[in-house]
Amino acid sequence: MSERVLILGIGNVLWADEGFGVRCVEAMAETHALPDCVRLLDGGTQGLYLLPFLEEAEALLVFDAIDYGLPPGTLKVIRDAAVPAFMGAKKMSLHQTGFQEVIATAALKGCQPARMALVGCQPMELDDYGGGLRPEVAARIPEALALARDILDGWGVTVRPGRTDGGILADPAIRRAAYEGGRPSAAQACRIGDDRFFPGAG
Repeated sequence: MSERVLILGIGNVLWADEGFGVRCVEAMAETHALPDCVRLLDGGTQGLYLLPFLEEAEALLVFDAIDYGLPPGTLKVIRDAAVPAFMGAKKMSLHQTGFQEVIATAALKGCQPARMALVGCQPMELDDYGGGLRPEVAARIPEALALARDILDGWGVTVRPGRTDGGILADPAIRRAAYEGGRPSAAQACRIGDDRFFPGAG
C-alpha cells in the first residue's frame, strides 16, 4: 500500500463535544500501529492552514462532531463527494465552514483526495466552554475507531494494535486525560450557572 492517507481530527476541544474528532485521533495514536503511508493530524480549527496536508494526501479520513439531527452519540459515516456537500449543509460551527473551504480549495487546485470518508458523531453538548466530552459521546470513540479501521481496510491499509508516534497531535497539556482530569469542579469553573439568577440553569 503506497497510497498516502491523511487521518484528520477536527474540532475545538474547549467546547465540550466539539472536541470529538480531535479525541478520536488521539485515541487512534495511542492504540493503533499505522503504516508509514498514513499521517495522523490534530487539525483543530485551523481551516486553510490544513490545505498543504490535503494536497499531499490521496485518501482522507476525517473524525468530527456532526449535527445529523439524530440522538446524541449517534455515529454516521459519509463518503466521497458527500463529505464537502454534507459539511456545508449541516455545519454547526465555524471550523466546519473552514474545512469545507479547505476541501473546495483543494478541488480547485486539482489536488482533492480521490477518496474521502467522514466519521461523525452527533454531539450532546456544545455550549460549555472549558467542558470535556459528555459520557454519551466519549463512549462512542471505540466504535468510531472500529468504523475507521473498516474504512482503512477497504482502502488497503493494514492497521494493527499498538501505537503510532510522530503524528501531529495536540500539546500533552490539552490532551484528554490531562485536560479533563485537571479541570476544577463545575461550581468552581462557573460553567453551569446559578439557578437563583439564571432561570433553567443548574
